[in-house]
Amino acid sequence: MTSRVMQDFDLLLPESVPEVLELLADHKDNCAILSGGTDLLVALKFDYAVDNVVSLALVPGLDGLIFDPDQGLSIGARVTIADIVKSQDVKTYYPALWQAAKVFATPQLRNTATVLGNIMRASPAGDCSLALYALGGKLRLKSASGARDVSLDDFWLSYGVTARQSNELAISLRVPPPVAGQKSAFQRMTRTTEDLSKINAAVSLTMSDGVCLSARVAMGCVGPTLIRLPRVEAMLGGAEITEDLLGQVSDMVAAEITPIDDIRSSADYRRKVAGVLVRRVINLAFTEGNNQ
Repeated sequence: MTSRVMQDFDLLLPESVPEVLELLADHKDNCAILSGGTDLLVALKFDYAVDNVVSLALVPGLDGLIFDPDQGLSIGARVTIADIVKSQDVKTYYPALWQAAKVFATPQLRNTATVLGNIMRASPAGDCSLALYALGGKLRLKSASGARDVSLDDFWLSYGVTARQSNELAISLRVPPPVAGQKSAFQRMTRTTEDLSKINAAVSLTMSDGVCLSARVAMGCVGPTLIRLPRVEAMLGGAEITEDLLGQVSDMVAAEITPIDDIRSSADYRRKVAGVLVRRVINLAFTEGNNQ
């Protein structure tokens, strides 16, 4: 039996957002932000090292989960996955996100892990991140010099790398308000129930009289980052969703992904099942993904 010991670091406990931003400006790349810590604390036992860890535990105003029919859903930096599961608004209006949160890891981790932490991790296997990618959203990033909004479409740059600068704090995520006819869903495949996904998919469709007006289709574990499938989205947009069309969509998926072999699955397996998974998640959106 072996054990790993964290390297020493200074734990900093600011009590306001301005204090957090001041610390980030001072320490820059030599600090990490701690909210839920479910990824960070593991990383600190392996090959990740910083001298300073900035905790958000004492910072007020970051735990808001607020839904407004006109403004959409606001998710604060300290909102946990469990908070998402408990929200009837999320279950009703953003089914893909609720479905992803419901199967996220274990109850203990859901009680601790945060939604924005899942986004900041920039893992190509992130379940809640993938659901939000399909739904769309903008992150509010704040620094001592100001604030900016970054779309999730532009946020993940490469494996583990995001558009957040070292002096910025992700304050919240804003998900657009639901529109009439919007349906969304999430599905994944894993080795065991509580394991990380070996492949996952999420969709958000806007339907009117049986015709798909617009589509966002996202997949994980098939590239260095979470990806959208633009050719699949173009096939769905403006079309009636039929079994024939879903068959064509399923065939197209393999041409849009670049999976690799890793500890959880093989590239060949992922390529073979990806189209089937996308077809299933589209069907799920029609059966369990209504927000109306």
